[in-house]
Amino acid sequence: MKLVVNDKEVDVSAQADMPLLWVLRDLLGLTGTKYGCGIAQCGSCTVHLDGQPVRSCVTPIASVGARKVTTIEGLSADGTHPVQRAWTEVDVVQCGYCQSGQIMAAAALLAKTANPTDADIDEALAGNICRCGTYQRIREAVHRAAALRASR
Repeated sequence: MKLVVNDKEVDVSAQADMPLLWVLRDLLGLTGTKYGCGIAQCGSCTVHLDGQPVRSCVTPIASVGARKVTTIEGLSADGTHPVQRAWTEVDVVQCGYCQSGQIMAAAALLAKTANPTDADIDEALAGNICRCGTYQRIREAVHRAAALRASR
């Protein structure tokens, strides 16, 4: 089946019920998207489908169709997306495992809400768990990313 992943058309041979996460990681070698819980509760596997955040661990490949898939690798080729820059500037990461999912959720929020409030951020990232508890830095980084986007 044909997919559009990070703006490139790819052919994959997978069972229709194979989760998108495993197609990305095992078949396409895009390992930035992480496996966390496998039941869509932690957010580590968050990717975008046509700009909307989805949990790839429970998204069957057959449901993707012609929608555009964006992974952390596709957010920017060189790590200069405002959210990625803000994550580095604010020094959000501790263990880092949840970060690709957090970044993808934050990027989706900023694509629709240019200047989010703390409540907007908390709501948009509520399902993305950080075991290290860096939530204050995550919120700060989202505000920083919004400022970076505004200065472009």
